Amino acid sequence: MKKLNQSLLAAVQQGDQDAILRLLAEGADINATDETGRTSALIAVHTDQLPIFQLLIEQGANINIRDQRLDNPLLYASAAGKLDFVQAAIAAGADTTITNRFGGTALIPAADRGHVAIVEELLTHSDVNIDHVNRLGWTALLEAVILGDGGERHQQIVRLLIEHGADVNLADHDGVTPLQHAKNRGFREMVEALTQAGAK
Repeated sequence: MKKLNQSLLAAVQQGDQDAILRLLAEGADINATDETGRTSALIAVHTDQLPIFQLLIEQGANINIRDQRLDNPLLYASAAGKLDFVQAAIAAGADTTITNRFGGTALIPAADRGHVAIVEELLTHSDVNIDHVNRLGWTALLEAVILGDGGERHQQIVRLLIEHGADVNLADHDGVTPLQHAKNRGFREMVEALTQAGAK
């Protein structure tokens, strides 16, 4: 069994669809993991093989399993800016409540890294909790302000979060609000958007 599973993981790495289907038919475990805890589905995301990822979903792969870094396909793709994988994972019913090693949902790294299309996709097509607070005490809105560069992409993300009903007054662990963080950083456009949304 172990040999079959190792062959499956190797076939995914190589993008060999025929071998994948053959090995699954022979009894390989579609959810088997490599030495870093990555499933075939997660390997497909890491190696940018969307057709293989979709094939594995069709074959019943569990896309919610996390590796040793506490990443799964949705979490990793959202942080890495891989929109097509995010869309495929959401369409396959990925669990948006599962968190990464910082205790954050997929929305939070997408917001802090400026992945506008992914933030929009998650807010529009998934049930992700917009106000989830990670272990640092930050929401997606706080991260977009604190870890963003104040530029156009992060401004757009702040606007999207506001439009989708983010709590603009949810402060960090120290009681500092998104508006205060934006003011401290001199992010004029964010200050304006937050103020218009009733931020204190």
